[in-house]
Amino acid sequence: MNQEKAELLRFTTAGSVDDGKSTLIGRLLFDAKAIFEDQLEAIRLTSERRGGDEIDLSLLTDGLRAEREQGITIDVAYRYFSTPKRKFIIADTPGHIQYTRNMVTGASTANVALVLVDARHGVIEQTKRHAFLASLLQIPHLVVCINKMDLVDYKEDVYNNIKAEFEKFSFKLDVKDVHFIPISALKGDNIVDRSQNMHWFEGTTLLYYLENVHIGSDHNFIDARFPIQHVIRPNTDEFHDYRGYAGRVAGGIWKKGDQVTLLPSGFQSKIAKIDSMDGELEEAYPPLSVTLLLEDDLDLSRGEMIVRENNQPNVDQDIELMICWFSEKPMQLNGKYTLFHTTREARCVIKEIRYKLNINTLHRDQEDLKIGMNDIGRISIRTTKPLFFDSYRKNRITGSVILIDEGTNATVAAGMII
Repeated sequence: MNQEKAELLRFTTAGSVDDGKSTLIGRLLFDAKAIFEDQLEAIRLTSERRGGDEIDLSLLTDGLRAEREQGITIDVAYRYFSTPKRKFIIADTPGHIQYTRNMVTGASTANVALVLVDARHGVIEQTKRHAFLASLLQIPHLVVCINKMDLVDYKEDVYNNIKAEFEKFSFKLDVKDVHFIPISALKGDNIVDRSQNMHWFEGTTLLYYLENVHIGSDHNFIDARFPIQHVIRPNTDEFHDYRGYAGRVAGGIWKKGDQVTLLPSGFQSKIAKIDSMDGELEEAYPPLSVTLLLEDDLDLSRGEMIVRENNQPNVDQDIELMICWFSEKPMQLNGKYTLFHTTREARCVIKEIRYKLNINTLHRDQEDLKIGMNDIGRISIRTTKPLFFDSYRKNRITGSVILIDEGTNATVAAGMII
């Protein structure tokens, strides 16, 4: 596969503080030869200044000065690298409970979540919390990286015990694909090269897994959804009658000649042509950005949706959400917020707070209904105009919303439609 067409894999890291997430990413970049010489020199000097014997690879992702000084990750750091097989975007997210919102942000678009477990401590509360968040966000593939194996003498029984404990817990979660790899991010075991210290492990290295995991079916290719982002009308002599509807395919496979239904009007037409940056296409599918031209001259605008007649999304103003709250100002019951869903903007009111989730025990708290920063809860809202949506479980694009504070214009929550 050539580099132009190399598939893009997004992955996120999750784990407790000091489990070695940043070191793991640093090691991956270092061993995959994805670091520039000057970057390497800078972190070598910083490591020496701190009196370390080895290069501290975690400094590659801890980009904020406050993070480097405290030796922790605070914000989501995105890193890009590629191998001949694939392109990668990494979201390095913080492990602290007070940064749950940052983890949700980094993980919302990921294909794979790497959950790190310290081999000395095993599956702890924080591990369960992050695995639960990964399942809540419907991340299709979970890799449990049992790190710091060098500190437990690379013992097979330590790995097997942690694997068994995690498997017992993960049965409760909605995660379909779980994979386990024993690693040492510090020493490089099983990251890019196979470990010479763990001959008993017959699985693949982490990079091999990331390069080869099948992500083609992570998108929804069944339910055809095309939210309109922009109407293209050049009005030039060359394109005198051109009227195209531009947007990103949110689901399904679209072909020339397909019969389609337009929402909210319910009018029907056929696809006359599919245009893209690379010229005309025979078919379009997620996550391509394309322009659809219809056979009939119909009036459509941003925020409306093209679907199939016999496969339509829910159309409603009363919506149930699982929500992660981002703002220091708590959620206001009966409060009004601006809502963005695909390309549609509406206003909404918080009708009911059903429960707050205790993210450590996974219990539903129906007594304390105050939803503050980093809290996760279930709420019901009513919007000023109907949304065209699917459940988040069915489609992560048409099933997600964000809420905006109308006074400050700050994003205060991310929501998953139930």
